[in-house]
Order: sequence, then structure tokens, then C-alpha cells
Amino acid sequence: MKLGYYPGCTLKSHARNLEDAAIGALSVFGVEVIELERWNCCGAVYSLADDDLIHLLAPVRDLIRAKDMGFDKLMTLCSMCYNTLARANLLMREDEEKRYTINTFMEEETDYEGEVEVVHLLNFLRDDIGWDEVKKAVKKPLDSLKLAPYYGCTLTRPHEVTIDNGVSPSIFGDLVEALGASCVDFDHAEECCSSYQMISNPDAGIQTAAGIIASAESREVDALIMSCPLCEYNLGRRQNDIIAKNEALKPLPVFYFTQLLALALGVDDNSCGFDLNLPASRELLKEKELVQ
Repeated sequence: MKLGYYPGCTLKSHARNLEDAAIGALSVFGVEVIELERWNCCGAVYSLADDDLIHLLAPVRDLIRAKDMGFDKLMTLCSMCYNTLARANLLMREDEEKRYTINTFMEEETDYEGEVEVVHLLNFLRDDIGWDEVKKAVKKPLDSLKLAPYYGCTLTRPHEVTIDNGVSPSIFGDLVEALGASCVDFDHAEECCSSYQMISNPDAGIQTAAGIIASAESREVDALIMSCPLCEYNLGRRQNDIIAKNEALKPLPVFYFTQLLALALGVDDNSCGFDLNLPASRELLKEKELVQ
């Protein structure tokens, strides 16, 4: 099976471990991902201004690339990319006036009317592969891990494009259990990680992130799993700054969900990209004897 794939910018640099692990995992199920030709940044954030059509050109252009390559389905891994692409796609399907304006402005591009379905890897695994098939493919059960799924704000909001029940999501938990690990819910699983506030207002961002980490640690979890590079930056790479201002916290391992998926499926450790993770994350896997 061949699947259209939009990587997004960060997966080619700091989040290579999110991409490499996903491609390795999908190969286990016979899925070949075909990266879009000449893709561009999706814009990262969907504009909230009703008349701001210029910022929709970037995600719509990517959707046109998928249509031109003959794909009726486009998969992405980053939850922010998914949110931006899916919302732009919904507008092109439902708003005739704005669709006409955007298509007219991009007169050299193929007209687009929402023909492509945008999916996240999580709901592709659920709907196209199936949790039972995932369970059957597991070679290294993660039964020694207690994992807290962190959804953040872009996988479950707004409800028109959510990949799961936005009130009480379970898709992450279903994946965790399919891999043999224990799923531990926590109160802050759907709260924003502080997004770009970590850069523009770092004190506020650090305190927001600290609350999420404290909530997870109160449930005595081994690690957080997530699907957003910005969340991984705020909750993972900024942990030294967070702990420096919140001494009651301790280092909390953080993983992309694709890394643990690939690990459980027996994909080579090098493809999982654990060398890009925090030291605490790598040490946890060694302690649990899940990696050499």
C-alpha cells in the first residue's frame, strides 16, 4: 500500500526521530509512504481571523500537491500540521466563496475542492491497520512501561477535525495498550503546553509546562508520549529550565509515539532515533532493558 505523506518542517531537523520511527513502523505493515513533491511549510498555526485567506494558501498548496500526485489520502505525523491541513481542507470543502477566492488567487495551480482526506498516523493505525493487527505485529511488548499519553490541544480541537472524541479521547491509550504498556491518564493531558509562549513569555510558558509535568508525575508514570514537536520542545527540551524553577519536579522521560511504536514492532533501534531524546528517556529504556 502506498500512502501520501506530508512531513512538515521540523521532522527534517530536530524531530527526525518522529519521522524515521514512523516510516520504519509503517513498513512492518507493508505501507510505503510517498513524500509529497515540492511540499512547503503548512503555516504551523491555523489563522483564527475569518477573513485571513492569505495564510490558507500554504496548507491548500500542499493539499493540491497531494491531489496532483493522485492521492486521495494524505497522512501526517505532527499534530500541529494535521490540525492546520485538516482545517484548511474542511474550509475548502464547505465554503464555496472562500474556495473560489483561494483557487482564483492561485491561478497557476490545480483547482482544489477538498478531494483529499487528511489523516494523522494515529487514526490511520486505528482505521486502516486496526489495533488487533498492531497487537499481532508486536515483537517486543512494552509491558514494563507506564505511559501517560499527552494529547495537547491540536489533536482534539476543534471538534470538526478531531481524530477522536474531543471530550474523552482514548486513541492514544488504545495504542499504548496495543503495544503492551500500561496507559495512565492524567488531568492535564489535553492542556496546551504553552505553545509559542515558551519563547515570547518564557516565565509563563515554564509554569504552564511545569503544571503538566507535575500532573503526570503525580500518577507515577514512567514517561510522556506525544505527537507534536512543539510539545516535545516545551515539555522535554526545556525540562532543565522547568526543573530549575520548580525543584519539586524530577526529569520526566518524553517520547514521540512513533518511537515506542517502532520499538515494540522490532524496528532497528537506529531507526527509532533515541539518540535525539533526553538523557532521562534513553536511561529509562536501558533500565527496562528495552534497548541495548
